[in-house]
Amino acid sequence: MAVLRSLLVCALWAVGATAVPARRQAGVSLLLSNDDGWAEANIRALYAEAKSAGYNVLLSAPAENQSGTGSTSVTPTPLDEPGEFDSIPAGSPAEGHNATDDHIWYVNAHPVDAVQFGVQNLSSTYLGGPPSLILTGPNVGNNLGIVTQFSGTVGAASEGAKLGIPSIAFSAATGSERSYTELAPGDYSYIYAQASLRLAGALVQSGATPYLPAGTALNVNFPAAGPGTDCASPEDFKFVLSRVYSVLGLPVDVQTCGSSSLPSESSVVGTDGCYASVSVFKASSKTDASKSDQQTVLNSLGALLTCLPND
Repeated sequence: MAVLRSLLVCALWAVGATAVPARRQAGVSLLLSNDDGWAEANIRALYAEAKSAGYNVLLSAPAENQSGTGSTSVTPTPLDEPGEFDSIPAGSPAEGHNATDDHIWYVNAHPVDAVQFGVQNLSSTYLGGPPSLILTGPNVGNNLGIVTQFSGTVGAASEGAKLGIPSIAFSAATGSERSYTELAPGDYSYIYAQASLRLAGALVQSGATPYLPAGTALNVNFPAAGPGTDCASPEDFKFVLSRVYSVLGLPVDVQTCGSSSLPSESSVVGTDGCYASVSVFKASSKTDASKSDQQTVLNSLGALLTCLPND
């Protein structure tokens, strides 16, 4: 597919102040995508924070909000009306990039298509090869349990894993869809972005090869963040290994926190004290991964992971 460019008149987004000194990640490349759209605040905050942390970053996301499209695919088409938050003029080509930053791309199709385009058409030019990791989100709203089957953010991460790229889907409880032009220093979007990079950075620093077991991805859900919550800074989040679907205590999971039955995502996010769920799932079915794959992730992220109270 030919790479088409369009010049877009887009305002620069505000860069948030990093609360914690970022570990430099030279040589590690990230592809970012989502289902809320390329101009949504959360993904632009993640882009800004990832660049600040030293990653080589490429963004390839839908031109419009494509929430709920799951793993469906459509052929990208030229825009017959302005793109999300008037960020793209009507009549623009099916794919294009920001006028001031050619590492920020839209694809007028579904999240799966944006990931495919980023990996297959853009990464060799802008990342020097396939991305080291694909990060999707942070989604506006949590994706827990059965909802993962319909989430475009989870679908995008699944697609990344199917393409052989370690992938993580992030979803966040706070906020509603808004333009990146509304970002301000200290914004909750920056809190979520920095927390996402804490986990991604821990995976990179683990030295695991590959970063995740083949055919799997991570589904990460954050509770409410910002002033007046338990999660006022990115360092407040405590990550807990979880499962997508509850098994009512059956001993089918990796042994950790004194149990061989992992807590559900909903129970983790619903626990007071700023707990974020981390589930390992099969990219092909979006169901829970095997005990051995859970063990591999536990070995890699063990220093970051914790237990729920009373576990």
